[in-house]
This record gives sequence, C-alpha cells and structure tokens, in this order.
Amino acid sequence: MIFAIVVNFTRPHAKELANDIVRYLQQNDVEVVAADDQVSELAVKPMSAVDPKAIDFLISFGGDGSILSVIHKYPHIDAPIMGVNLGTLGFLADVSPSSLYASIDQVLAGKYSVQERLMLKGTKDGVASCLGVNEMVVHRGPNHSLVDIGLWVDGVYFNTFSADGVIVSTPSGSTAYSLSAGGPIVDPLLDCLLITPICPHALSNRPIVLKMPQQIEIQYLSSASPVEVAFDGMCRFSLQPKEKFSISAADRRFRLVSVEGYDYFATLRSKLNWTGSLRN
Repeated sequence: MIFAIVVNFTRPHAKELANDIVRYLQQNDVEVVAADDQVSELAVKPMSAVDPKAIDFLISFGGDGSILSVIHKYPHIDAPIMGVNLGTLGFLADVSPSSLYASIDQVLAGKYSVQERLMLKGTKDGVASCLGVNEMVVHRGPNHSLVDIGLWVDGVYFNTFSADGVIVSTPSGSTAYSLSAGGPIVDPLLDCLLITPICPHALSNRPIVLKMPQQIEIQYLSSASPVEVAFDGMCRFSLQPKEKFSISAADRRFRLVSVEGYDYFATLRSKLNWTGSLRN
C-alpha cells in the first residue's frame, strides 16, 4: 500500500505532524511518498518515483485550499484524498489532527468509504482549459461597473445577468464562494449545479439549482474591458467582449475519503456556528 503526502508547511505544526504520520504509516508497513519538493522535509521518496496509479491514498495537510491545490497540481493522480484540517473552516479537509491517527487506523482496516464528487470542466474555443472542484467564477475584473453575462443551458437561453459576476458551483462548492454570495447549501453528493449571481442589479435575480446539464454556455456581452474567468481561484483566463466558453461535467470525479462516523450535518453545525438544539 502506498500513501502520498502533500503538506502546507505554512500551517503551524504541519511539519511535525506530517513527520509523525510518516513514521506511523511506515510502522504499519505502508510505503510513503511525498511531493517532490517536500521530500527533504519528510525523508521519503518523491511521488515521481512511483506509478501514479499505484498510489492508494493521498493525505493533504492544510485546509480546503490545500486540497484544491493538490487536485490542480496533480491531475494525473486519481487516489482518494484524506484532508487534514490545519486551517479554519475545513469542509473538504474534515479530519482534525486529534482524530487523524484513528482515521488512518480506520482506512488501514478498510472501515471507510470514498465519496465520488462532481467536478467541472471549462472549454474555450473547443479546447479544455480548466478543471474545477468548487466553482467557476466570471468576475468583472478591472471594470468599475456591472457587466452583462449571458447564460445558455443545453442550448436554451437562461438569462442575462447585469452583475459583478456569476458563480457556477458544484455541490462541493456550495459552502465556498457561492455561499458567501447568498447561494444555498447543497448535499455534496448530488449531481447538480448552482448558478449564483454576484451582486446582481435586479433583486429578482436569485440563485438557482439545476439538475446537471450537458453543457452551460456563457457569453460576455458587454463592450468593456475583458472579464476574468477563474476555476477554484487557481486556473484563470480572460474573456473578451462577445467571447464564449462552456462548462460541463469533467470526465473524472473528485474522490474524498470518508471514515466511519463522519456526519456532514454535524460539520455544517460546527463550521457555520448553527445554534439550534434539540429540546425536550
């Protein structure tokens, strides 16, 4: 069994915890590899030294952003990811340092499941340009006023938004930027998309949840400066006036390890500070 490790060393105690886990895995007869630029810190083989298909699990030490970075940096690795939360919210990185050893024991004992989550693919000029785990955002960029953005769903005109931008989110991303812009929280295992306008001029423009379409087409309709398109805040390109690009489901899925006892609703209550409680 091979575990790959990627660490965000800017997080407090990340190096110490990662090295402890490396030793623990090795004591359990697990081969450990690490990101090539981190092997000197962890004293293991580089990931490039093994077949990506031979990697059974990947542990990301950091937060949700660290997981997104791992997926974008290593798109050829399809191993399920265990996210260790050394940050704040942690909807994707849902394993706390205090429960990490127990979670690893469950994985080694086969007491886990793998969540297969939707990812997005962006295509411009017929060429796939970006993958997204959380969302695709069209933002007004350098423009100082609202921009007009047209959307078509499976070839049918949907709406033109006069807004700061539009977010097309996966269910996993419903607790990310879309939530900040007023979008709904959606079960991360559903196959659907959320369309959330950013500060729309018309108050009647509300977020909407759609069954996963074959394709969403977006056109920048204003005659102004180019707008910015970003996937997960990492892959970016500009969209010129009248240019179009399309979004569809990616061929691959984001695979997240879920150990026994994981409770998504408990995560929501904790991370979002919900104050409701059961009463007799």
